[in-house]
Order: sequence, then C-alpha cells, then structure tokens
Amino acid sequence: MAARLDPVQEALLTEPCILVNTKDEVLGQASKRECHQVESGTSLLHRAFSLFMFNSRDELLLQQRSDTKITFPGLWTNTCCSHPLATPQEMEEDDQIGARSAAQRRLELELGVPYQDAPVKEIKFLTRILYEAESNAEWGEHELDYILFLKRDQINLNPNTEEVQAVEWVGKEHLQDFLKDLESRNVGITPWFKLCTQELLPFWWKNLDRLEEISDKKIHNFYKK
Repeated sequence: MAARLDPVQEALLTEPCILVNTKDEVLGQASKRECHQVESGTSLLHRAFSLFMFNSRDELLLQQRSDTKITFPGLWTNTCCSHPLATPQEMEEDDQIGARSAAQRRLELELGVPYQDAPVKEIKFLTRILYEAESNAEWGEHELDYILFLKRDQINLNPNTEEVQAVEWVGKEHLQDFLKDLESRNVGITPWFKLCTQELLPFWWKNLDRLEEISDKKIHNFYKK
C-alpha cells in the first residue's frame, strides 16, 4: 500500500505541468502527479526550473526541503525549484518569460519573497539541464530544467514550513565545508543540485557579474550513460 501523502502536497499534484521532449519542444501537459509517478523505471519528461538567489555579498541562499515533500523530502538544495505550469503566461517561451514568471511565483509560495523583491526582469536565465532521478520506487524527477539566477541587495524571507524547513546563506568559499557537514550528519542534497555543484556552479559563481555573457541556449545532458 502506498504511503499516505501530506494533504497540502497532494493538493498540488493536480497542477498542470508542461510535457516536453529532449529538445524542449512542448508535447502537451499532464498533472504534477502524472509527471512524478515512476512507471517502468521512468517518469514523464517535463519542464522545470531551478533558481539560485544571491545577496549583495555573493552568498547563495540554500533551502532544506520539508519532510512532507513528495520527492526528495528533507534534502538540501538551491534556493527554489519547481515547474512552470501549463498556463498562457508560464508557457511563454520568448526570453524564457514563462520559467522566470514561475520562479517569481514559487519564491513567494516557498520562501515568502514578495513579488517586488524578485522582479521577473531581474531573474536571469543561464542555461538548461536534462536529468532523471528516482526519489523512491513510486516517485521521481525527469526534468528539462531551466537554470535561473537572481541577485538582490535586500530580500525579505518568510519561509513556508509546508515547503521549507530551513534556509542558509552560504558563501562560495564555504560551500564545500557546508556540504561536508551535511554528509557527516547523513543529510543529503537533491540530485539536480548535486549535478550543478559538481559540473557548473563554480563557473557560474565566479561570473555572477557577467551572467548575460555566459548564458547559453544549450541543453546540458546529464542522463546516465
């Protein structure tokens, strides 16, 4: 028998996600439940975003996911991770406005960041990654993930405990120590954040002041070979 889901998280499973192929071409839509249920070892590929938010000291805001999250509960990850929905605004592809609008919406929902503290025009698109990871035998992630950055001098936070159980600002020079401390306490990080920290984040962090120059239209393929 499947474990009973948290009612707040179960309600969110009705949200319509955007189905895509590996070239990020829209194929249709499916509920969040359908996109995250694992069947025959895989789940439906859908569009997502991962936002990395920095303060004026170039520190990155990390969050620990709530223990009630359906996928990867209790793990630490980047600032905010979710999905553009299959709505006219969030399906808009020009200048990645759909993914950027979704990030603004979820920042308010997860971390209580007012819309005026995260203007869509200041949320910068960097690139996309393609990955797949099982959370357990029933639930997983299979995403074409838009990587977004936001840097703000003042950010008001009021985390939603249904989504986030802890937050931490971490400097570039302290990230590895932070991750080692988590490992020593048997606390994990999400698979997409792990991919970014290993492959891409050091370069991004080094170039925070020239994000528009280093952004690209690539889709970095992290499928297991």
